[in-house]
Amino acid sequence: MQYPLSEKIGEPALFVGREQEFHSFNKWLTNIPKRLSKSRIIIARRKSGKTAFVQRIFNQLWSENGTVIPFYFEFGEEKIWYPDFAIDYYCSFASQYISFLERDEQWVNQPLTLEEIREYGLSHSNQRLVDDVNSLFKDKERELYHSMWKTARSAPHRFAALFEQRFLVILDEFQYITQYIYPVQYYQTAPIDTLAGSYHSLSESKIAPMLVTGSYANWLLNIMKQYFGAGRLKQIRFSPYLTEDEGLQAVYQYAQFYEEPITNETALQINELCLADPFFISCVILNESEGKDLTTSEGVINTVNYEISAERAEMCQNWAIYIELTVAQVNNLNAKNILLYLSKHNERYFTPQTLKDELHLDLNLHEIHRQLKIFKEADLINQGVADIDFRGLQDGTLNLVLRNRFEKEIREVAPNFKKEFSDEIAALTRKNRKLQGKVNHYAGKFAEHILATAFRSRKRFALSRFFKNVLDTTPLNLQKVKERIIIQREDGKAMEIDIVAESSCGRVVLVEVKKTQTPIGLTLVEDFQEKVEVYQNHFPDAMILPAYFSRGGFVTKARDFCIEHGIGMAEEILEW
Repeated sequence: MQYPLSEKIGEPALFVGREQEFHSFNKWLTNIPKRLSKSRIIIARRKSGKTAFVQRIFNQLWSENGTVIPFYFEFGEEKIWYPDFAIDYYCSFASQYISFLERDEQWVNQPLTLEEIREYGLSHSNQRLVDDVNSLFKDKERELYHSMWKTARSAPHRFAALFEQRFLVILDEFQYITQYIYPVQYYQTAPIDTLAGSYHSLSESKIAPMLVTGSYANWLLNIMKQYFGAGRLKQIRFSPYLTEDEGLQAVYQYAQFYEEPITNETALQINELCLADPFFISCVILNESEGKDLTTSEGVINTVNYEISAERAEMCQNWAIYIELTVAQVNNLNAKNILLYLSKHNERYFTPQTLKDELHLDLNLHEIHRQLKIFKEADLINQGVADIDFRGLQDGTLNLVLRNRFEKEIREVAPNFKKEFSDEIAALTRKNRKLQGKVNHYAGKFAEHILATAFRSRKRFALSRFFKNVLDTTPLNLQKVKERIIIQREDGKAMEIDIVAESSCGRVVLVEVKKTQTPIGLTLVEDFQEKVEVYQNHFPDAMILPAYFSRGGFVTKARDFCIEHGIGMAEEILEW
């Protein structure tokens, strides 16, 4: 897969999970060529992974080079003059369109100018591009800025109709279209807050459907209600949380790429305390607090506690964006008590009367309802079908941050998160007392991470602790453990080795990992032996210890080959 659009997540391999979401969206993408896909809107809080998700969809479609041409545009949080915005939008579209046609990645992240787009249109007999650019120049000169924007925003739909193509129009952080685009060059007037309505008819396009995202649910839903009407965009609620397995894989991936020492035990603990939230996990892995140590339970507890409690911590700052404005509007003990109570009991809806009774509030129902509306507008609670029904967000990280901010003020006792986290880890340890079953379960998904982490977390050990048939049983002193290392044969063919572990004595452990449940055959171990020989040619002084992990076992010929060539074998991870 290619990555012409530079993803905000950074290293593409850091993107983990979302299998259910991709399954649903891939069916939707498959129906676009048949004009059966309705525009969608993804609603989720900040740092929930939605931008990484839609950017991956763009790169997936671009790499497939199929019948759907992706266009990605992010609305920024900076002021821009209306005609400049129209030109920026059109240049982004035309550049990505040309990039797709020419299979040239550079124009995705470095858009062409209008002059360059016109030159391309002339040289490639695309009169539509030429006419659009001429129109933009003429309309800007005449100060017909609405005409410029019409040319820009309608381009994907017009091109799809004219050339019998299909486009996917991805509009990221759409809510900002109402706040940062100004009709006057030096921003002396208010922004154009009705610009979202210009997509009214385009949202129903079946040849260029839209995929819209936003980080502020209520703001975005109000835009949809005001300008798009019911049913034009299908709402998709995007959870910030991964599945338990996906969350654990995220822990391993982040720790590997950021070279942060962990153990297999603490990987489980980080995932549990971070609620399988990839942003929370990344905050913990990248945390730079003094004395940080993620190889012990105490170190994990301290680091997670820091991210929840410290004002400068990234996790805490993320939620502060939502909380600060709200507190400024309703900065009183009753309001904080209501918010904390709703967050704690987020499994059910409450009316103002119920809250008044259960919390013994000295407020009239009108004032309670007013405060609830403010919380809803700030995306801190949800409103039910009835105007008087409200429920806390089912978001565990928000609950932790709110408790840290308000619980001492309300209950007169600060929450003891370190004790709570310690109890949680103790319960996790009891739950996983039969640890080997847990290891074998995860080995089916990412055994190379488990093995590599086990190697890193042990100072000295013999390879025979992990693999049978190992000829050299003297202890290793591993100093560097790397995953997925690429080597090249003499003919230039790239070959990947799952784990390369270097010992201080000059020995190097090479491990191949196969996670399928069926026994591997002779061909696969012969391929691994070839990798061993190629590696030996690159590093002739290295003493190589080869080993093969096959979750499904080995057929007889494969096992005999391993014994003959001194390749260690394992079907279980016996060391956690």
